[in-house]
Amino acid sequence: MIWASLWIGLYRLLTRIFGLVARPFLLWRCSRGKENRSRLGERLGFASRKRPEGHLAWLHGASVGESLSLLPLIERLQAAGIQVLLTTGTVTSANLVAKRLPAGAVHQFLPLDVPRFVKRFLDHWRPDIVIFAESELWPNFISAVHRREVPLILVNARLSPRSFARWQKVPALIARLLSGIDMVLAQTADDAARLMQLGAARVLVTGNLKFDSPAPPVHAEDLAYLTGLIGTRPIWVAASTHPGEDEIVLAVHQQLSLRFANLLTVIVPRHPQRGADILKLAEDHKLRGALRSTGGQPMRDIQIYVADTMGELGLFYRLAGLIFMGGSLVPRGGQNPIEPAKLGSAILHGPYVHNFTEVYHILGESRGAVQVEDAAELVTVLTALFADVGKFRTMARAAFDAVEQRAGATRNVMRAIEPYIVQMRFDRNRMD
Repeated sequence: MIWASLWIGLYRLLTRIFGLVARPFLLWRCSRGKENRSRLGERLGFASRKRPEGHLAWLHGASVGESLSLLPLIERLQAAGIQVLLTTGTVTSANLVAKRLPAGAVHQFLPLDVPRFVKRFLDHWRPDIVIFAESELWPNFISAVHRREVPLILVNARLSPRSFARWQKVPALIARLLSGIDMVLAQTADDAARLMQLGAARVLVTGNLKFDSPAPPVHAEDLAYLTGLIGTRPIWVAASTHPGEDEIVLAVHQQLSLRFANLLTVIVPRHPQRGADILKLAEDHKLRGALRSTGGQPMRDIQIYVADTMGELGLFYRLAGLIFMGGSLVPRGGQNPIEPAKLGSAILHGPYVHNFTEVYHILGESRGAVQVEDAAELVTVLTALFADVGKFRTMARAAFDAVEQRAGATRNVMRAIEPYIVQMRFDRNRMD
């Protein structure tokens, strides 16, 4: 363990040094749209809200998927009379959480993992229990929480074979980090086995919280308006696309439109700021497009509708029901298909889905999702589904049933952490 101690010591030294230039670094990120300038203090550990009175659970989800998966757990904790602080690490997740966080819960940006920022944050919020989602292992935070004898739980924990192989190269380091975590609640038995092999002491399998995530919301007026505007046109959505996939989607549209002349393709980029670039790509392909962020609408003559806005996937999942999940035809690991499945969508995806291996396996086994290898296969499958409404509906129903049958992880997590909640109340009452 001496090497682990040396690595941790070096990390602490480097993060202390980094803290000296953290503000300019954050300002640079602001210039790239990756930080909220009005809330930079939170990234330095300065709270922008008062700590609520009473028992406080601090939950952290790094990005959109992780934070949304925590929403049902937040509601359960609030129902148990516990105040909740949720932190996230990205502007995108903060914007979505602002719309969907249960009333009474507080959101803050996670401070950078710099010792003095960490101390400042913990001194203010004084959490009674800390819950991190999935694979968030910040050494300074883990160490500081452990020293304060506050229970730290890793929920919805997952560890891919690729990450497992990387951590095996530094076994003492990962064992040291995991030793600061009181309990690990894993998504699957395979995740649990890998985490235990790396040194996690107490591991339980509770399932995937994302199966409990509520379906994304929608404004009824927007849905009614676009439904009337689109009418009976065949429509499909390429959701959360990454660079390199938009060209494929446009080529697929060109092939499909030879048979379905009034086809509407909706592209929802993973990063909305790419909207104008995608519209330019469509124009380069001689396709008529419109940009939602500038007020464009999918009128009759529009072939490519670029939905470059935040928080509207629920609208487009409901409009189409035939969804290609992006990040999967390029090696990005795929995007979470549970939300469209909850809305009864048939799901298509490429081969690169290692970030959601279990979910896509479940959907594939149930025949609620189909994997395609390239543009040609995507054209073939879409053609078959557009031509056979019965097949499309059967596939969509299978996707819905597959995710609904696997709900319950939130309940399992609450049962697992109940002893910590009881102890937390006992300790606080004794102090009072």
